[in-house]
Amino acid sequence: MVTEWPLDHIGIAVTSIEEARPLYERVTGAPGGPTLELPEQGVNVAFFGGIELLEPRGPESSLARFFDSRGPGLHHMAFRVPDIAAELTRLEAAGVRLVDREPRIGAAGHPIAFLHPSAAGGVLVELVEVPVEPNPRFGVPSG
Repeated sequence: MVTEWPLDHIGIAVTSIEEARPLYERVTGAPGGPTLELPEQGVNVAFFGGIELLEPRGPESSLARFFDSRGPGLHHMAFRVPDIAAELTRLEAAGVRLVDREPRIGAAGHPIAFLHPSAAGGVLVELVEVPVEPNPRFGVPSG
């Protein structure tokens, strides 16, 4: 069992990645990654170091509904876990409300799953299955 989940990235909801790109490139001091299309999730994403920008692909996407209720801004915090299926089982048994009971594949090709915002004080939490190691983007120690 992981006692400390290292931070993997922060997701920021934006109306347009291309409009937001110059600011995040100035803030991070480096060019962002390419815009990736994820039609199955209804979003496009681009990574800027430890920041993931997400834009809705259409008015029916869950991100578009997020905009309707909250507007642009913090969308989620993602944490690395070594075994996502085991974490989902453990969290559900502990009474944590899940968005995903089964992992799906995320933008970077890793299994991901979300915890419901009601489980984390209104913050959407993403679990990302990757070996738990220090994340050089944040210098977070492994658990």
